[in-house]
This record gives sequence, structure tokens and C-alpha cells, in this order.
Amino acid sequence: MFIKGVNLGNWLVLEKWMSPHLFDGTTAEDEYYLPTQLSKEVYEARMLIHRSEYITERDFAKIASIGLTHVRIPVPYFIFGDRPPFIGCIEYLDHAFAWAEKYGLKILIDLHTAPLSQNGFDNGGICGVCKWSQSPEEVEFVLNVLEKLAVRYEGRKGLFGITPINEPITEPMWSTMDVPNRYKPVDPELAAGSAPNTLEFLRGFYEKAFARIAPHLAEDQYVVFHDAFRLKDWKAFLTQEAFRERAILDTHQYLMVAEAFGCPQNLSGYVKYIEEEWAKDIAEVQEYIPVVVGEWCVFNSYAVGVDTKGGQTSLNGLDFSENTEAFTPEQKKTIYQTIANATLNAWQNGSGYFYWSYKLLLDTVNEPNWIGWDSWDLGKCYDLGWFPGV
Repeated sequence: MFIKGVNLGNWLVLEKWMSPHLFDGTTAEDEYYLPTQLSKEVYEARMLIHRSEYITERDFAKIASIGLTHVRIPVPYFIFGDRPPFIGCIEYLDHAFAWAEKYGLKILIDLHTAPLSQNGFDNGGICGVCKWSQSPEEVEFVLNVLEKLAVRYEGRKGLFGITPINEPITEPMWSTMDVPNRYKPVDPELAAGSAPNTLEFLRGFYEKAFARIAPHLAEDQYVVFHDAFRLKDWKAFLTQEAFRERAILDTHQYLMVAEAFGCPQNLSGYVKYIEEEWAKDIAEVQEYIPVVVGEWCVFNSYAVGVDTKGGQTSLNGLDFSENTEAFTPEQKKTIYQTIANATLNAWQNGSGYFYWSYKLLLDTVNEPNWIGWDSWDLGKCYDLGWFPGV
């Protein structure tokens, strides 16, 4: 088994930076506050149009034609429509299964958000709040959502697996990302007490999630656990007999995070980091558990021409409005091709990958703040020759 996949990010779980126009007329920075600043009618209409048009059958046909085999679909905790004012979206996941099965693709369902958030990121649903694991009621709510998803898609040939929770943060990533300052909360009172999850909690949660999901999976379907940004800390846990041949470890590796860890912002520095850090770590862990890189891309500050300070955008308060293209199209192509080839070689040491993400709705030509961010868009990377055919 070797997975060649892509994420369908910003479809059923919104991320403002990936399509800022969805947040027009509001000051909301995340999905939690969007419906609080729009009328019910405007919010519902905006979501209906977005979900109906952002990803369609045509996209599944394109993904298959590129040679990819899997899609990872982030879904929200309110997918079943039982957490107003948020609108459920289970019918779109149903459509995705029909499309995937028509075009021979497999789906990894990724529960991307949790009530009160599991990481405090904008992609966790609410910025600056990380209190989900402190609420037994909300933990149980998430377990019920996972079980309902497993039951709903039991027996579907398009199902590859289910990820119980995306990017639950722990130390030291909480400090590295400086979550409280990078993702400032709107409501300090709501955010009070926010803290990273503990490995002890996550291990207990993962055991419970596995027990709810695994009975509904076929032999070639899996529970895919995110590593909580601690790739090498799961050997004793995931090699238990209970998880044997049914578990996969998911790790997310971005050059913007490597930059935060001190990786030089130049092409040779990136390649060296990929070969000496990522490739070796993946190979080491693959010895005892299948490893999939659930998120990665060729985005880097060098090609942007500005230090993005760990991948921060103008939405984080940085000003890139004076930025200009630092390289010619051919130079950019060389940079991205070199990074893509080195990274894909590194992933060969594991069980596969999912690129983040399939598409974005950004104007990287007319808006200087977004120069370089098109490298997150696999469709565009492929069309421009930045990403090799698979």
C-alpha cells in the first residue's frame, strides 16, 4: 500500500486564508464567529453556495486523472447539523463517496475540528481557544460523531479510514507556534484556561475512538491517528496488539514549521532538512507502524521572497503588501520542482501522503499579500509543472 492523495481542505471546514471572500462583511477570523456576524439567511445562503460549488464531481475526475489514489476530507464536529447555529454537511460527504467510488478513489474522513477546539488554530474552528479535552461532555460528543460516521459508511468500498481528530496540539508545538499570540482569541473569558492536550489524555481518547470505529471497518480500512506533532512518541502505544494491522500514524510536515525550527530559508537548506530530518524520521517510524504524511506542500518563505515567520499570512497581522515576485516563473518552477521531488522521495520511506490542499480561492497575481501562496494549491502546482505527474 502506498497512498498518493490530496486534501479537500476548506470545503466542509472553512479556513479564511484559503477563500477570504467567504468572510466578507465580517471581522470573523474563523468558522466559529462567522454565523454570529451574518444574518441566518445570508449565512445559510453563503454556505450553500460554497459547499455546492467549491468541490464537485469534476474535481474527483481531475484528481483521478492526475494519478492520485486517495482524498482526505476534513469534516467539522457539527457535520450532522446538531450544533446550531452551524449548518450540517453530511449530504456533501455522501456525494463525495459516490464520486470517489465512480472514479476509483478512496476517502479518509478526517474529523478536523472539535467543540472548544483541540489546538487553538483557525483550522480547529475557533482561534485561541483550546479546551476540548477539558470537557468530558464534549469529548463524548466527538466520540459519538465518530461512531455515527463509521456506521454510516460501513461497507462502502470508497472508505479508506477515519481520523479521530486532526492536529491535537501538545507541548512543545504549543510553545513553538505561540498559539495564544498567533491566534488571538476574540473572547478572552472563553479562552481562559486554554492549554495543550496531554499525551495521557490523547492515548485514552484514541483507545476509545478506536473501540467505536474499528468494529465497522473492513480489513483494508484503518483508524488513522494524528501524531500530535510528536512523531516518535507513539511506538509503545500503537504497537499494542489491539491496534495490530488496523492503525496508521498520521504526521504533518511543513517547511514553514521547519523554518520555525531553524531550517535555513534557501533551496539547499530545505533539501538538506528534507533528506536529513523528514526522510530519516519517516523511515525510523515506518519500521513499526505505517506512516502517512497527511499534510504537506511545497510552500516556503524563500519562494515567497519574504520571511513568513512560520507560514503566517497578512491575516495574522503581517504586512506583505509591498511584496513583489522574487523569482522568474522558470526560477520558481525550479524551486518548487526541486522541493517536490526531494519531498516525494522522502515520503517513499513511509506509506504515502496527502498534499494540502487541492485548491484555494486566492488572487496571487493582483494581491501582493498572497504572492507565493499558490504553492498550497495542488491543482495549480500540477498545471504549472511545479508538482510532477504521479
